[in-house]
Amino acid sequence: MKRIGLLTSGGDCQALNAAMRGVVKGLSNNVEKLEVYGFLNGYKGLIYGDYRLLTSADFSGILTKGGTILGSSRQPFKLMRVPDENGLDKVEAMKHTYHKLNLNCLVILGGNGTQKTANLLREEGLNIIHLPKTIDNDIYGTDVTFGFQSAINIATDAIDCIHTTAASHNRVFIVEVMGHKVGWLTLYAGVAGGADIILLPEIPYDTEKVVEAITRRTKAGKGFTILAVAEGAISKEDAALSKKEYKEKLAKTKYPSVSYEIAEKINKITGIEVRVTVPGHTQRGGSPCPYDRTLCTRLGSAAAQAIMDEDYGYMIGLVNGKTKRIPLAEVAGKLKTVDPNGQMIKEAKRTGISFGD
Repeated sequence: MKRIGLLTSGGDCQALNAAMRGVVKGLSNNVEKLEVYGFLNGYKGLIYGDYRLLTSADFSGILTKGGTILGSSRQPFKLMRVPDENGLDKVEAMKHTYHKLNLNCLVILGGNGTQKTANLLREEGLNIIHLPKTIDNDIYGTDVTFGFQSAINIATDAIDCIHTTAASHNRVFIVEVMGHKVGWLTLYAGVAGGADIILLPEIPYDTEKVVEAITRRTKAGKGFTILAVAEGAISKEDAALSKKEYKEKLAKTKYPSVSYEIAEKINKITGIEVRVTVPGHTQRGGSPCPYDRTLCTRLGSAAAQAIMDEDYGYMIGLVNGKTKRIPLAEVAGKLKTVDPNGQMIKEAKRTGISFGD
């Protein structure tokens, strides 16, 4: 008998269900008896014992279903050692639930914060497997995370749709793409969507350089310009501030997001009309694309094999096209960022794309 737990934590994305399906199918087709417990709403379910026994019917027809059948929530890693409002020790509570159900393994699907808590539970002696989920593609140790390609498709489609209206009205358009700390999604969607300017958190921008890029296009007879801007894009002036100073500035800002600040600056310097479009959470929604369905089936199956091998404490990633077990201790807490001097940035610049630097 194998008893496993499943939970999805942090922000949702398109392929969580596909990944869970891959794990369960990989096990159910290869072990005689299997019990699967689904913890509801992320780590909350594990902390407070909110779970249900899942059946094969729960995993039927969910390959193409977005979101998560288990629900999710954000539980900051920095608060995991802090008792709740009733004085409950969250870590001890999670361990109690795990041992109460006599689980062989807990499979945790989530991003960076989720991964850090997964590693904490590993250090506490639980058998853990982590599957790397995030549309940001910022988890260290894997070439790609599931949810990333689906989000690229949606963000690219948003830029594609903006092209026609921007060309019709000879305007500057900003499309704000998700990504607070890293710019992978903005970079890929910007290149795929034919953006003229791409602004990333890793490459602080100079407003004058952005304006110069717009002016060059205008002089070349091109009546519109499209900017793909990461929600975490930062100016060179702001990048020079301390973290405390930058937080204080954000607390006082009048702008809904950085894109509106950039739009106003461009308008003041050039007099050009600027429009901002924010696809927002649509980038997390809808059905997973075929690439993510395939990736999740592979990662889930590889996780199932690790469980059958009783080889725990790993993230199942994709490295050079192959699934791989990567020790959680080696990757937890690390962030995979865009290299400002990397090959893709250089190739994009060669085609005329400006990064505002």
